[in-house]
Amino acid sequence: MNLQEWFEQGLTPEEYIQDMSDHKENLLHVLKNFHLSGDEASLINKLREANWRVIVLTEDWCGDAMMNVPILLSMAKAADMEVRLLHRDKNLQLMDQYLTNGTSRAIPIFIFIDEEGAEKAVWGPRAPAVQEMVTNYRSSLPPRDHEEFEAKSREMMEKLTESYRTDESLWQEVYSSLKTTITERLY
Repeated sequence: MNLQEWFEQGLTPEEYIQDMSDHKENLLHVLKNFHLSGDEASLINKLREANWRVIVLTEDWCGDAMMNVPILLSMAKAADMEVRLLHRDKNLQLMDQYLTNGTSRAIPIFIFIDEEGAEKAVWGPRAPAVQEMVTNYRSSLPPRDHEEFEAKSREMMEKLTESYRTDESLWQEVYSSLKTTITERLY
């Protein structure tokens, strides 16, 4: 399938959010509280003129998606950019074309396409500053075979989820990273 066909199979943001069960409230919190700054008019106008669309590979259990998707949706709304979301686990044929480091099915992945369905830019799964934070958290975990690994891993995920939900500086890191990726391909 080409990217145009994948886009057409995707869920609208409203359909995706309605069907969420794991991180719906957290995603809606970020969506409600994240705002583009007023000095983004130039980028938003360029995006609107380019008439790009976005395919999002995601799952609603994913904390990174819970934070990153609403930031993309805010940008897309401002630029009149259509977004379609696909569940990663039901769309592995597409996901496997966008592996992180060639091996990982990490999400979310944002695939920006033009009117003909040609890939214009790809972003995800994390902003560099967020990746650094996650790497630091993970480095403090005991080895996988340690008896406390599962409990400590759950604690780490809870801390990450809370940070993703409430730390607006992380939201700005995601937005800045998205802008950088888009700007490199738009101008």
